[in-house]
Amino acid sequence: MNGLPKLDRIDINILSQLQRNGKLSNVDLAAAVGLSPSPCLQRVKRLEKAGYIESYRALINLRKLSDHVIVFTEVTLADHRRNDFVKFEIEIRKNPHVTECHLVSGGYDYLLKFVARSVPQYQEIMENILDRNIGVDKYFSYIVIKSVIAHGEIPISDILSDG
Repeated sequence: MNGLPKLDRIDINILSQLQRNGKLSNVDLAAAVGLSPSPCLQRVKRLEKAGYIESYRALINLRKLSDHVIVFTEVTLADHRRNDFVKFEIEIRKNPHVTECHLVSGGYDYLLKFVARSVPQYQEIMENILDRNIGVDKYFSYIVIKSVIAHGEIPISDILSDG
């Protein structure tokens, strides 16, 4: 954590509160973490400046907007040189249907999460990726039937605790 401000329990609480509800007013946030509004705002600004808070977003209920599919895809690259990984990552970032991309250890190289209108649209997206020759050797697709947990909340205090 080179040069980053040390987080205390109040900072951790601020981060936890904001990830639950990024629309909290400063007054409500301050009350929730036991500070007065001015010091609370100073802490939030410090956390933003240090990069602990990357952005504020709305969590959209896609089911209310339209039918869609979520597909997790395992991708294995044909070659495993540094440039092969760089090329793949640069190109996959350009695809708006890829909502997550993780380099993983194990039996394949990347785990991607796609959101598409339908299975045929997903297949078209994959065919376009393959046509671009970005090093994909093989891929396996897993269509999500039901999302049981999808809130994206991280158990910050548990991850940071020593025991």
